[in-house]
Amino acid sequence: MIEKTEAQWRDILQAKNAEPLTFAVTRQEATERAFTGRWESNKQKGIYSCICCGKALFSSETKYESGSGWPSYFAPLAPEAVGTKVDGLLWMKRTEVHCADCHAHLGHVFEDGPPPTGLRYCMNSASLDFSPK
Repeated sequence: MIEKTEAQWRDILQAKNAEPLTFAVTRQEATERAFTGRWESNKQKGIYSCICCGKALFSSETKYESGSGWPSYFAPLAPEAVGTKVDGLLWMKRTEVHCADCHAHLGHVFEDGPPPTGLRYCMNSASLDFSPK
């Protein structure tokens, strides 16, 4: 696992010109407002990676319009690309999704997605970087 201090993560994100909300989302498990993220309606083909460490996480091939207001995918690039944990931060139990390498908070996964997985990986745009094909 990649471990850095808060100051080091802030410096890394600043060097990448990440939006101000990125640190709060990735390191403090905040959530961006629905329909405000830069990747929510992105239709380009390419790869979405962790904004903190660069690990490839999702492909545009698994991205779909969920209507939730956040970029949604029915599967990660590989099962080992992301990790999960149950969180009870709000009034319900949810499954948090994080980068397997640096543990950046990405979003949550729900069991209401499309075939073939039935999963909806609902991610924060602020936690992702995008490389077009």
